Amino acid sequence: MDDFEIKKRETMYRLMISQLFYDGYKDLAVGLAAIIQPHPACPPSDRLLKIVKLGLKYDDEENKEKEDLVGEIIQPGAGIDLEFETEVQTISPEVALYETCYVTAHKGPCRCAAFHHTGQLIATGSQDASIKVLDVERMLSKSATPADVMALETPQQQMENHPVIRTLYDHNGEVTCLDFHPFESILASGSDDFSIRFFEYSKPSVKKAFKSIQEASELTQISFHPSGEYLLAGTRHPTIRLYDVNTFQCFVGSNAHDQHCGRITGLKWSPNANMFVSSSIDGTIKVWDGVSHKCINTFHKAHDGKEVCSVNFTRNSKYVLSSGKDSLVKLWELSTNRCLIVYTGAGVTGGMEHGTVACFNHTEDYVLFPDEKTTSLCCWDSRNAERQRLLSLGHNGVVRFLAHSPTGPAFVSCSDDFRARFWYRKATTD
Repeated sequence: MDDFEIKKRETMYRLMISQLFYDGYKDLAVGLAAIIQPHPACPPSDRLLKIVKLGLKYDDEENKEKEDLVGEIIQPGAGIDLEFETEVQTISPEVALYETCYVTAHKGPCRCAAFHHTGQLIATGSQDASIKVLDVERMLSKSATPADVMALETPQQQMENHPVIRTLYDHNGEVTCLDFHPFESILASGSDDFSIRFFEYSKPSVKKAFKSIQEASELTQISFHPSGEYLLAGTRHPTIRLYDVNTFQCFVGSNAHDQHCGRITGLKWSPNANMFVSSSIDGTIKVWDGVSHKCINTFHKAHDGKEVCSVNFTRNSKYVLSSGKDSLVKLWELSTNRCLIVYTGAGVTGGMEHGTVACFNHTEDYVLFPDEKTTSLCCWDSRNAERQRLLSLGHNGVVRFLAHSPTGPAFVSCSDDFRARFWYRKATTD
């Protein structure tokens, strides 16, 4: 048997293992994998079924072969899609190679952060009620400028080059959540002071909000609709609110039984705006219709009954990534209503005391999650859950929040040590 034939057979066996995992035949998949010993490990995938369907169709309609294959091609950087993928070339750098480029300090624990959709701005929020807006280019420039050159800068130059472009003070309590408007130069913030505030950060002199919404409970989560016309709000009360950004009219779901039974811990619109997802201290994840505001699916005891700490959609809106106080990160497939992949090994000692978030990197090749005990960043291959190298985050307190850039190899970590650290993978000259 020639090398080409052997390679084709290896691919076939990999597809079989991936399909068995995808269809829920875990024991069979593990047994076959033990015999074949594929490297790297095989992720769950529906690709074999699709290839079989195409093959059967080809038998009947040979002339349409090329047409049928067009939709199956996955472009590099298209994000995770386990319906089609088994072998995907990772195009982004491993997170263990990122370096700290800038550190900013609040006067209290740093609790939340958000990236602008361009990846050019970051907002951080703190228990001290302040919000900082930082310019990514300026942070990178500052980290690349030698100390002796910076020492020669005039006060005017220092001000013009300072990475913190705005410091906003208008809340009377901890800033718990932040989100940038998808099109306008507007930053929304939620706080323990029962309010949502909207800031026009493009105006240098503005430190106060230009409008606000008074809530009935402490804010925990906010999320702009992809159109920018609506804002979801989650609070310590179980009922999720939807606000019209222009009129501030408030909408809630018509069925009270759809709602959670405890504080909202995660809330995100899907990129295609058809759905939104929520999580709660009650241990459930709920998926909602984006138009009717009705709950269309509930994952009960999503993290073994423990508090669910965060939920995030993938770019194609097909999957939800969740983290829980059981120290596990899970990937949920919405079309089949099940947990597809579990990312394990973050908390060797078991449950967590504080909640923190899990997120993808910008290409969705990796899943990131801070380890509470060691303040290291755990990282997995998103498709096969293989553990990558740890990255020490250098904080002196628990890392309570993590946000990765949507456009490049950068993330921000927020900690109870009052600091937000900006991390970046600098290009190598090799």
